[in-house]
Amino acid sequence: MDKLKSYLERQGIFNPKEIIHNPTYEEIFQAEMDPSNSGFAKGVLTKSGAVAVKTGIFTGRSPKDRYIVKDNITQDTIWWDGNINRPTTVEVFDELKDIVTKDLSGDRIYVIDTFCGSNEDTRLKVRFVTKVAWQAHFVMNMFIRPSHYDLQNYGEPDFVVINSSESVNPNWEQHGLNSEVFVMFDLTKKMQIIGGTWYGGEMKKGMFAIMNYYLPLKGMASMHCSANVGEDGDVAVFFGLSGTGKTTLSADPKRYLIGDDEHGWDNNGVFNYEGGCYAKVIDLSKEKEPDIYGAIRRDALLENVVTDDEGNVDYADGSITENTRVSYPIYHISKIVLPSKAGHASKIIYLSADAFGVLPPVSILTDQQAQYHFLCGYTSKLAGTERGITEPTPSFSPAFGEAFLTLHPTMYSKTLIGKMKEHGAKAYLVNTGWNGTGKRISLKDTRAIIDAIIDGSIDKAKTNKVPVMNLEFPVALPNVSENILDPRDTYENSSDWEAKAKDLAARYIKYFEQFTDNEEALELVSSGPILSEVHQD
Repeated sequence: MDKLKSYLERQGIFNPKEIIHNPTYEEIFQAEMDPSNSGFAKGVLTKSGAVAVKTGIFTGRSPKDRYIVKDNITQDTIWWDGNINRPTTVEVFDELKDIVTKDLSGDRIYVIDTFCGSNEDTRLKVRFVTKVAWQAHFVMNMFIRPSHYDLQNYGEPDFVVINSSESVNPNWEQHGLNSEVFVMFDLTKKMQIIGGTWYGGEMKKGMFAIMNYYLPLKGMASMHCSANVGEDGDVAVFFGLSGTGKTTLSADPKRYLIGDDEHGWDNNGVFNYEGGCYAKVIDLSKEKEPDIYGAIRRDALLENVVTDDEGNVDYADGSITENTRVSYPIYHISKIVLPSKAGHASKIIYLSADAFGVLPPVSILTDQQAQYHFLCGYTSKLAGTERGITEPTPSFSPAFGEAFLTLHPTMYSKTLIGKMKEHGAKAYLVNTGWNGTGKRISLKDTRAIIDAIIDGSIDKAKTNKVPVMNLEFPVALPNVSENILDPRDTYENSSDWEAKAKDLAARYIKYFEQFTDNEEALELVSSGPILSEVHQD
């Protein structure tokens, strides 16, 4: 404990009233149930045994409040796009770090030591410091918990996250920041500080951004994807933004889960960064998603769900947010791989929740199209996943995870496509969004599509091509509803589809222009949507 106190003092945290270091789940549960808890620190016990909490006005990440210190280490490596990775100075970081550490000094604090990454060669030792019990619970769920032996030999962390939700920045305007809220990184200090938001996902996604920095620079693919493996060792990965189905579709009772959100791909295969799952639970039911439903029990943590006085949860109620969530240890899913790693991927599945109703439910991609659509990462941001998003909004997100990229998008494309070519992996684009009926494509149909991809039957199916979007799709697949695989068939008038398709195609073409500053990218243009009027200009 003396070594820990000395470490905390070096970070600026002095004389804590009590240090709860690597508690058990039972200890953290008792802390969450402490009647003295108030406000957003309070936990509520639900009928399933899970604890429910609320995160205030922030029911999703606050990307406009995310900053990275620009210094000698980061100035030539970070993708300074001005939107995702915003620069700040070491002086501003130090001033806010002082606010955060003073808030934690003299109080009860929780210190949780974890690993980020199941690959021993590349994992980071990450220490989290917070004074909120349920936030400690969150990182216990979401990151890999070291064994007793590992903890005895843990030493000092590679990275530290200091979270003070109650702290705000009164001088944000003078600092040139977006608001009094701040989520900041200093890669020289190897530290993240958080103030003004209670949302636990800032810690999870913050470390994903850090892994996205280190791994591609070492030639490894760093991926915003879920992954599972079959009985024969065949690995499938599922790319997609929040709400597109990564967690749901990878939790397949016929296969073994590697992880639900963040992975690397090295010379040995695909490996998980995390030790738990973070699933959306809006409209959750035992019938539709039995694995996730069954994982919500003691040690799971529910966020922003509506509960009554008896502890019953109404999963259909989105009055707090559509981005209701649960985190749980990965072993709450019965069919998993431990440690969370497997061999090389053979199926690459891009998930897109298309709000336009244009994309086929599944498209078979060529190698060139796999690169094009990976760089575009088209989907729709769904309600609640970010501050200010209240309805599905069409968007492009390179690598299906722009918000978490710290390097230029082409770095992620280069490493992924390199691995795909090396191991003969094939890519597919799956639309988990809407079609011409105005309704979302059913989970039943999407699961049947995934089955056809995994078992290879899609590659034997007769195909057709939709114009404008330039995508090849199967005419029929086992157990998939008739008349949905061609999106034009879901419209009363196919001209309505064509009008929307031209609109979406134009967005694709305009977006991809930013990548056409070299010959290699220019060669990909013909693999994307095609508008005849564009070629006539």
